[in-house]
Amino acid sequence: MERATPHAGTGAGEADGLSAERDDALVAAVVKAVADTGAHAASVFLRSRDGRSIVLAATCGATPSLLGGWRLIPVSSPIPVAAAYRSGRTIQLADAGETMRRFPQLAVALPYPFGSASVPVRAGPERLGALAVVWAAPPGHPGLSRARLRHLRAIAHRLGAALADLRSRGGAFEYDATTVPIEVPAATTPSVRVGLFDWRLDTGAVVADDELSAIFGLTPGAFDGRADTLALRLHPGDRASLRAAAREAVANGRVLARRLRIRVADGYRTVELWGRVPEVPGDEARAHLVGCVLDASAGAAALTAVERLREGLFSLAPDGRVSYANRSLEQLLGVPVRELLGRRPWDVLPWLSDPGYEDWHRAAMVGQQPTTFLAHRPPDRWLAFSLHPDANGVTGTVLPAAPHPSPDPAEASHASPHAPPHAPADAPPEVPARLGAIYHVLQLSSALTEAVTTHQVCDVVSDQLLPAFGGQHLAIHVVDEGRLHLLFRSGHHDRFLHGLEGRPLDTALPGTETLSSGVPLFVESGRELDDRFPALSAEGIGAWAYLPLVASNRPVGTCVLGFDEVHHFTARDRGILTALSGLIAQALERARLYDEESTVARGLQNALLPHRLPHLPGIRTAGRYLPGTSGMDIGGDWYDVIPTGGGVALVVGDVEGHSVAAAGIMGQLRSAVRAFVTAGHSPDAVLAGTNRLLVDLDPGLLASCCYLWIEPGGARAHAVRAGHCPPLLRRPDGSAEVLELAGGPLLGVDGAGSYPQTRLDLVPGSVLALYTDGLVEERGSDIDLGIDELRAELAHAPAASLDELADHLLRKARRTAHRSDDIALLLTQVLPG
Repeated sequence: MERATPHAGTGAGEADGLSAERDDALVAAVVKAVADTGAHAASVFLRSRDGRSIVLAATCGATPSLLGGWRLIPVSSPIPVAAAYRSGRTIQLADAGETMRRFPQLAVALPYPFGSASVPVRAGPERLGALAVVWAAPPGHPGLSRARLRHLRAIAHRLGAALADLRSRGGAFEYDATTVPIEVPAATTPSVRVGLFDWRLDTGAVVADDELSAIFGLTPGAFDGRADTLALRLHPGDRASLRAAAREAVANGRVLARRLRIRVADGYRTVELWGRVPEVPGDEARAHLVGCVLDASAGAAALTAVERLREGLFSLAPDGRVSYANRSLEQLLGVPVRELLGRRPWDVLPWLSDPGYEDWHRAAMVGQQPTTFLAHRPPDRWLAFSLHPDANGVTGTVLPAAPHPSPDPAEASHASPHAPPHAPADAPPEVPARLGAIYHVLQLSSALTEAVTTHQVCDVVSDQLLPAFGGQHLAIHVVDEGRLHLLFRSGHHDRFLHGLEGRPLDTALPGTETLSSGVPLFVESGRELDDRFPALSAEGIGAWAYLPLVASNRPVGTCVLGFDEVHHFTARDRGILTALSGLIAQALERARLYDEESTVARGLQNALLPHRLPHLPGIRTAGRYLPGTSGMDIGGDWYDVIPTGGGVALVVGDVEGHSVAAAGIMGQLRSAVRAFVTAGHSPDAVLAGTNRLLVDLDPGLLASCCYLWIEPGGARAHAVRAGHCPPLLRRPDGSAEVLELAGGPLLGVDGAGSYPQTRLDLVPGSVLALYTDGLVEERGSDIDLGIDELRAELAHAPAASLDELADHLLRKARRTAHRSDDIALLLTQVLPG
């Protein structure tokens, strides 16, 4: 685990102590999470120093290699542990089906039958990270009970409190791509029993723990503390050996692996005695023999039995490394056991190097279900592998199989969640694919599909690439008229940009050469940069990745990833970054086209909306327009204030859709309403005429509208509504109500539609609010609830002016990151005469 950086004034010893306390708190959290929930694995992710990521800090029962691309997770990632951190809520996915419905990207990258629960780790309102557990879950699994979820949240709460306490005492713990997570093995039954003792050689007194008493067949607590009592439990032929061990200890200072046979009900069990005399001054200390008795008889018997088997048997650690293999496996695989131990089979055997074979192991470990598959050992042998997992690893067997002309693991196993592909027997060995490669491609491609503008694309690239690869700097240059221009940058150094601004594409610089050749350039150190481009300065930056952005065979730009320290780009890193550069180029090209169209559309819309409202005697007005934050960012919402010789007309309307066409129709309708009002038509006639005009235009779009005409003096108004939200009225006493007006059909539906008028009496000081549905409608909620919330907000909003009141009513909308609709708001106050 990366050591914490102490605060100023904190000594090194104190800092080490705080780091140890931090590690103990993390270990306790993951171990207890597994024990209290019945899960087979738990992980803690903590916030990175830059706040962009959550970083794997500790695991129990699952090694980081199994987690693939989830060691360092951007906080914006649509996976459960990141969502729990962002939202501060518990996220439980009972089984694979629920995971696919709610988090499809996770299900595609980990298509195994498992369930999970993720809870935030907090210190008060501050988010520190998230804690997650995973369990085996066949279809229909109910997930964790409420009681177990409460236990999991309590564990996360205690961890958050412990981390906050450590920080208050001077611990400044920082996590990033260099952090090495703590790995805690899952609980298991020990294969060797160990009993501890302290034997006083001059008196024969023995102090022993309960395990030693149990090994000698004595009830713990009933041992009388005498060496002779233990000797009576030995084979008669070994009692002299025990006394010889004591003499050897006096003479040599130690006893090594002295074998003794202990009497059991049906015979004798062999144990080993290990001990030494303490090397300290004083005769009394030298009279002690301290050590242990090892009972490995069960393990030795099992090992003997396993070695007799003709089938190959092996054991894999959770990360896939071979921890044991019998001699039969050596013959079946054709490789010495010594070459397998400590290594992954797919890294040793070329014919197991297909990425699918590693995935069988991952499927067994994540899903905790037995898995069977066939493999072809050249030239003509077929072997059947069976994997039997638990939280501590996998026990595997290998048997000869009949020839299988069409290798298909799906036919060989019904327990496996999916079947990885097989390569031909004579195919060259491949480097096993890592889960992170799949994840990063899926994650970035998904995020880019939601990015519309070039700014959003750049933000997505920065949010995903920097934390995923541990970089500190990012720049995106785009091609404009044959030259590179900086579009986006993130980081605190300028030197990694290398003066690309305004440079022609034929300039001899790394950012232009990689774009001209179409080949990424990876520079792992400043010295390497000096060798390739001696004119450039490498000061301040340790490594670079230059990614050409090419879409439809056209150069779009260059993406530059910078690292503060020397950085080694593995083959996996290079492959992923090369694949991602194509996705970035396509998204950036699409976004640039959108920006150009959107600029035209916004210009059209700004030209059509009123730039300022008229000043009218006895009446104050305030208008606001907010574009949507997704889609075209332009819609057909409008508002208008039209003075007439006989009063003032107030209009709010909404053309369906978000496009240049919607904005164009909005402009035509606004002009039509103005024309009918100026001609002196009554409110019902104004909407009827506008409706006929829209029907005649037949644009394929409908519109809603609310129109109020206030008589001179402001005491009375007449209102009409065409499928629009009802206006609101706040009275001088602070009460507010929804004005339920008689309404007609949407504009553009029926050319003969009629729009009945409703008369309103206005008290001086009253405020009228006209608005479009973007202000009150939320996906999945009843619009009537939104209207009532706006009414309550209007009633209780403190505001010294209409402008302040308008800003207050739009405060929530402005803070919403994803508004799917635009908003128009028009406030009108009738002043006292």
